[in-house]
Amino acid sequence: MRNTNQILSLLIASFTLFSCSNDDKNTNDPGTPTNPVENNSANTTYTPAFEGQTRIGGLQTNTSYEAKIITSALTSPWGVKSLPDGRLLVTEKTTGNLRIVKVTGEVSAAITGLPAVNSANQGGLLGLCLDPDFTSNRMIYWVFAEAGTGGNLTAVAKGKLSNDEKTIEGATVIYRANPANASTLHYGGRILFDKTGNLIVSTGERSVLATRPLAQSVSAGLGKVVRITKDGLPATGNAVFSQTGALAELYTIGHRNPQGLALHPTTGEIWLSEHGPRGGDEINRLKAGSNYGWPIITYGIEYGGEAIGDAIQKKEGMEQPVYYWDPVISPSGMTFYKGDRVPEWKNNLFIGALSGQHIARLAIVNNRVVGEERLLAGEGQRFRDITQGNDGALYAVTDQGRLYKIDKK
Repeated sequence: MRNTNQILSLLIASFTLFSCSNDDKNTNDPGTPTNPVENNSANTTYTPAFEGQTRIGGLQTNTSYEAKIITSALTSPWGVKSLPDGRLLVTEKTTGNLRIVKVTGEVSAAITGLPAVNSANQGGLLGLCLDPDFTSNRMIYWVFAEAGTGGNLTAVAKGKLSNDEKTIEGATVIYRANPANASTLHYGGRILFDKTGNLIVSTGERSVLATRPLAQSVSAGLGKVVRITKDGLPATGNAVFSQTGALAELYTIGHRNPQGLALHPTTGEIWLSEHGPRGGDEINRLKAGSNYGWPIITYGIEYGGEAIGDAIQKKEGMEQPVYYWDPVISPSGMTFYKGDRVPEWKNNLFIGALSGQHIARLAIVNNRVVGEERLLAGEGQRFRDITQGNDGALYAVTDQGRLYKIDKK
């Protein structure tokens, strides 16, 4: 039986061949093979559905790169996106503030005009994205935890960044993931535009046992990925779920607490990161109209060690994760690398890890993970979100208030 490094070497050779045949600019392999980056004991004895679904062989980037702290003056940053001029737009979870950060480190005053957030526990001001026509309309979209009648919920709002960048004009809530619940956990909270110009939003199932089953309910907005227009209406062309009372905005169902969304640079497909319970963090490739299984199938267990449901990991009609971690790394915001400054990284997926305190790099070939690397693991930071700037560098924010720039030396 081949050892891990031999298997990884074969996969990397396949990656190089695939890259050369599909993109003349990417002739480098994803790096030097190493032992798997995870060597701690798993929480379960569950068997993966296919080879390489977990604990894949490690990688090491050969190109010299460096990480610089741009600022440490942010307060619980949660989302970061690059503005057309290269500055960074950042949400601050606990304060509910929106700020602009220059790549030289200057942080703007708080931008006013946003609706109030409920920042208790996992709530607050969450993910954001820019309108594809931002340069002409200056529109911003964001997700936040909103307190309302009957409890809290995941809400989506939009508004125009004023010309002086001091306020959001005409802030309007365009979507709410009902039903509300008193829980202050598992809001999901990422948002992006798909290749058709519609919004993709992730929502959590709110954690408590009473709402957990609603991840499987097509008449509830919890534990879902929804696809909506800029006005918050169900987008045309959405998959139709056959069950009675199905919401027209549903894109996928059966999610726990999905905190990362990214578009693949070449296929335009939507990828998602999802918090598992104790074990079972997932990376999923989303297919419209599909069920991703929570809480019926999972590679994790309850925090107390008990099995979840029938302790099954596979079921007909439910999708398998492309990759999972046990023990967990708590994957949050993520992005695909679209640049060429670090050739090994081209089309790789970068994910901020909270409890793992690193940035995970996944090399992917034909929708399978072929190698994993952990970046900035010595920084002692909970990495909350990561994006690629207009300059080709990666920018990452941490719960502790830092903004990093990661780029070729």
